[in-house]
Amino acid sequence: MGFRLPAVIPAKKLLRRSFSNTTRGASNLADVPKGYFAVYVGEREKQRFVIPVSFLNEQEFQDLLNEAEEKFGFDHPMGGLTIPCRQDAFLDLTSRLNGL
Repeated sequence: MGFRLPAVIPAKKLLRRSFSNTTRGASNLADVPKGYFAVYVGEREKQRFVIPVSFLNEQEFQDLLNEAEEKFGFDHPMGGLTIPCRQDAFLDLTSRLNGL
């Protein structure tokens, strides 16, 4: 009696698939260094930002992620993580978090 485990997909291939439906495509994967991730920010026009994964531990950033979950669920229009706030507010937050 046995069972089969599903095939494991390498992370890069999985990410490439998740970004393949975006207008920016998979070519931007190389733009994101290890220890960082890309997010799209803006209420109407979205701008891409590459930020450190350490921001995930900060409560203020987690609040933004909760807003994104409430607004988009897991179906983000850009294909990647989209944060629904003004770009200037996001830049203010990231500059404060960089100062920590």
